[in-house]
Amino acid sequence: MKTYPTPFIAAAVQAAPVYLNADATVELACSLIGAAAGEGARLVAFPEVFVAGYPYWNWTMTPVQGSSWYERLYVNSIDVPGPHVGRLCSAARGANCFVVIGVNERGANSYGVLYNTVLFIGADGTLLGRHRKLVPTWAEKLTWTGGDGNSLTVYQTEIGPLGALACGENTNTLARFSLLAQGELIHVANYIALPVAPKDYDMVEAIKLRAAAHAFEGKLFSIVSCSAVSEEIVDRVAGDDAHARALLEREHSAFSGIFGPDGRLLTEPLIDREGIVYAEIDLSRCIQPKQMHDIVGHYNRFDIFNLTVDKRRQAPMQITGEAADKAPCEPRENAAASPATATSAAITEKRHA
Repeated sequence: MKTYPTPFIAAAVQAAPVYLNADATVELACSLIGAAAGEGARLVAFPEVFVAGYPYWNWTMTPVQGSSWYERLYVNSIDVPGPHVGRLCSAARGANCFVVIGVNERGANSYGVLYNTVLFIGADGTLLGRHRKLVPTWAEKLTWTGGDGNSLTVYQTEIGPLGALACGENTNTLARFSLLAQGELIHVANYIALPVAPKDYDMVEAIKLRAAAHAFEGKLFSIVSCSAVSEEIVDRVAGDDAHARALLEREHSAFSGIFGPDGRLLTEPLIDREGIVYAEIDLSRCIQPKQMHDIVGHYNRFDIFNLTVDKRRQAPMQITGEAADKAPCEPRENAAASPATATSAAITEKRHA
């Protein structure tokens, strides 16, 4: 008889980073991993580019004004693998938790390359892999380089098939389908709070709509982790610019929650405020809904539709000949190394401890 992974508790973190401080943000993340594990979590999801923050200045400044901020972000981005990843891996191993966390990743060979990267870390402290956001959204193109199809991967883990996409990628039907076609049943959708969006764009509703759609279409669990905007972020980015401050202080800009295979929320979500949301993930709940709609199986027509994904790693140079066995542009990935909602005050205390 086929057996399925044991039901487990997933945690979705909604918190602000220690802005543009990779060391302190990694310490905060390690603390939150421990806190979630203390509530029984086996999977802890963190926001997009949690280490160490989102380039809000791209939305509030001209490219020339924002250039010095890019440098600050670059200095406080991380190498993958590297010492910051090693600390996260150690925390995951110590907590016996799988961790999915967004980081700003420096490119290997160019100061002009930053990636919006999602790290997958195993409960044994192994760096399972990374996903680089395929297409930066709108103003984000001033900061990040796009990833490639190599990282569109679903990881087969002891808790189930695990995948992730960053923020607006969850709008990309083909990217989502590529994960579903690999058997994804646990999806992490990590976001940033976006108070700087156009006035008619409601970030909370946009997140809810995409998360529910992917959960319902794929008959899977969707774990949404979104960042929050702290007073520190507002003060540093806005300064004495009243208009920028008003944009960054806009409410209804952050949402974290966990959705079941029917597309409905499993627990009360977090909106704007910091905390941790928990819910039980039982993959056996995916079976009966799949009998009705299995869009990567019987409920599709692959004689009519065909999706091709290029999984080759893209690099600025390809070496042929006797040195071809050496990777020219990428370090090798290797192993580094309450149910109650957590209160905003607790996270703030950890951030400034």
